[in-house]
Amino acid sequence: MTLLVVGASGFLGAEVCRQAVAAGQRVVGTWHSAAVAVPGVAARRLDVTDRSAVRALLTEVRPDAVVATPYRYDDWTVTADGAAHVAAAAAEVGARLVHLSSDALHGGRPTPYRDDDVPTPVNAYGAAKAAAETAVRALDPGAVLVRTSLIVGEGSKQIQLCRDALAGRAALFTDELRCPVDVVDLAAAVLELVPSGYAGLLNVAGPDPVSRAELGLLVARRLGLDPAGLKTTTSLATGRQHPTEVRLDSSRAASLLRTRLRGVTELFA
Repeated sequence: MTLLVVGASGFLGAEVCRQAVAAGQRVVGTWHSAAVAVPGVAARRLDVTDRSAVRALLTEVRPDAVVATPYRYDDWTVTADGAAHVAAAAAEVGARLVHLSSDALHGGRPTPYRDDDVPTPVNAYGAAKAAAETAVRALDPGAVLVRTSLIVGEGSKQIQLCRDALAGRAALFTDELRCPVDVVDLAAAVLELVPSGYAGLLNVAGPDPVSRAELGLLVARRLGLDPAGLKTTTSLATGRQHPTEVRLDSSRAASLLRTRLRGVTELFA
């Protein structure tokens, strides 16, 4: 089996590559600004905003499956248009597509979001992720769209942000709730979905909803750092347009997958 990982130099993409290589799969991984550093991966540079380049690469590689992880927070052409280009090319060559989406397309509410809940974005990034889903579902109805949350693990941006806040170099929000998931668990779930017959939307996140500030305290406990220096703030105080309470109900994924999605209270115990 040949697996193409689009965005293989990213945090999740690299872990997907590592696990796929370990399982004996032939893996081709794309990168744009940072080279792929996973042994055993055939690295190819790709600009997902270039539709013809995406089509040419998939036509050449002819992958059995594609895992699409690329995004850029402030760039619609990468997050939305790039997803559409990958979906169109995957459908054209008959490759199974697993598209990574985000809880950022929800605006926030007190009750959990189900797998099929309609996006309610409150900022440009959330709108781009919602547009990406619309394109993928139209171009490749057989694709699985994984809505996930904050991705944690050794070397993650989320853990570094917590470290910075504990050192007073950044601030963590007390009013933004998420359901963090470990990168190893998420990558395993993604690879498990590749040979499955599942199509459509699927929440794949941890079971524990925590604020970013609470995550910072858990990181402090896990790393033996002093929590007294944790710097916090609120979205209201900063004037940022960000989703607030976004709890993903991942019970469907839990029933479908062998992979156990661990919560942060277990991960940072």
